[in-house]
Formats: sequence, C-alpha cells, structure tokens
Amino acid sequence: MPVLIIGGNGFIGSHLTNFLVAKEQSIRVYNRSHNPYIKPLDEVEYIYGDFNDQDLLKIALKNVDIVYQLVSHTIPSTSNENPIGDVNSNVINTLKFLEICVEASVRKIIFPSSGGTVYGLPQQLPIIETHPTEPICSYGITKLTIEKYLYLYNYLHGLDYSILRIANPYGPGQNPTGKLGAITVFLNRILKHLPIQIWGNGEIIRDYLYILDVVQALYNVQNPNLTEKIFNIGSGQGVSLNDLLDKIRKVIENDFKVEYIEGRKVDIPINVLDITKANTVLQWRPSVQLETGIQETWQWLKTLS
Repeated sequence: MPVLIIGGNGFIGSHLTNFLVAKEQSIRVYNRSHNPYIKPLDEVEYIYGDFNDQDLLKIALKNVDIVYQLVSHTIPSTSNENPIGDVNSNVINTLKFLEICVEASVRKIIFPSSGGTVYGLPQQLPIIETHPTEPICSYGITKLTIEKYLYLYNYLHGLDYSILRIANPYGPGQNPTGKLGAITVFLNRILKHLPIQIWGNGEIIRDYLYILDVVQALYNVQNPNLTEKIFNIGSGQGVSLNDLLDKIRKVIENDFKVEYIEGRKVDIPINVLDITKANTVLQWRPSVQLETGIQETWQWLKTLS
C-alpha cells in the first residue's frame, strides 16, 4: 500500500520522499505545485491540488496506509497578524482531512508539529514533551490544536498517529529566500553579498537540526508497535544567533556584514529540546554536526548561483 506525503514537494517532504523511495516504499505525493529546487522522481506518483480540495484528497487517499501531513499555510513570525486565517487554513482544513482519512480507512497519520513554538516560554531546559504548552503565536496554537484533534480521532475512530515536535530544520532544498530557516537564508544572503539581518541582539538561542536527521525520525515513527505518540526531534543543543554566525564564518572562511534590528515579541528567547524519548523509544539520534550541515547547505547553494 502506498504512503501518501501531503506537501511532498516541500523542503521536508521532498527529502522524505527521496528517503522513503530509497527504502523501496511506494510513494504518492500530494502537493499544490512543483518545487523549482527539486527534480520529480520517476518512481513517485504525483497529484497536484490544494489541501482544501476534498474530492481530490479522497482520490489521493485511496488504498493508503500511512499519511504524512506536512502542509502548513502560515509561519510563526506572521501568524499573529491573521489568526482567523491561520485557523481556517490549517485547523479547519485538517479537520476535513481527518474525516476523509477515517472514511478511507487510513491506518496512521504522521504529523510534524513545532518544537519551537508549541511550548511557549520555557519553564525548564531542555524542554521535555510534558512541558506546559503555552504558545505565544497563532502558528503554535494551531499546531497544538491539530495535535489535540489527532488524539480525539484516535479516541473516537482508532486512527493511529505520531507527532514529531521538530526544532529548526535546515539544509539543501530549503527556500533560500523564504522567511523560515535562518541558516539557509543567512548563507544565501552571504552568497549574494547582502547583509544578514538579525532581530534583536543575536542572543536568541535555538536548536538546529539537519534535514536528513529529520527525515530519519519521520521514518522511524512508521513503526506500528509504538505506544508513545509525541516526540521532540532536535539536536538537543542550543546555539545563539551570534554563535551561529561565528560557526558560519569558520565554515565558509569568510566574513560578512550583519545588521541588528529591533527584536520581535513573537521570538522566544531560548528553545532547546530534550530528545531523550526519541533516543530511547525511536532509537533515533541526530548524526550530522552543525558545522557539517552548514557546509553541505553552503555547497548546495553555490550550485544554484
């Protein structure tokens, strides 16, 4: 039975597609459009349409055992500007999608949530999965809401699920001109001889995870014997933006201009995930060091110029 990847042409989805094809799984991708940064695979069935097209989703879900739901229509930094739109595009459409999954007898849904936003301001570090969830942006609230509905549909209908609260993924294939992915965006601006813009004083600390480590974790939760449902997926190490810039300088062996601008209320001062549960239950741990990941991303970006 095929695995359906909704958002399979996105950054995470395209790497996941490649990974699962290498595992000789039958893959079907549902995506709104083509991705200029990836090449379609002959082994993959592609269906193009919007996440709110219920009739097309019913076709895409036919005979599917596992679904990866990777689609999100908002990002953390701007989600508070239109929380109603955030709920309509993400929560409401996901509820409609869950109803179709039940009708189609899907066995399991795998959902990448947001380890960087669902917890809110940390009360302890590193952050464990049972940490209070008090997001300070609509993006985190909608992710958390979807998590709760996955629990509800499991309770009501037996629809299995796994939730991965992922830190800050980066790597080749990420949109270098987008608003997500500090490492990729920073490296691209350096390549274009543009200044790097930092919100605040650069002391914000984040947990960065290379994309291949992300997809390994997404694969590991296919295990049908899992009883745990929620996993933090990160490096387990915190790096400030200023330290990140120093690491980039060492990797590319060059300097660049940095502009510091006024900070934003949406930016949590520090977020570092405890990944003990993923280590023990999923037998997963990150394998790519930050400097290696930066180098891989830098080399990929140079192929685009």
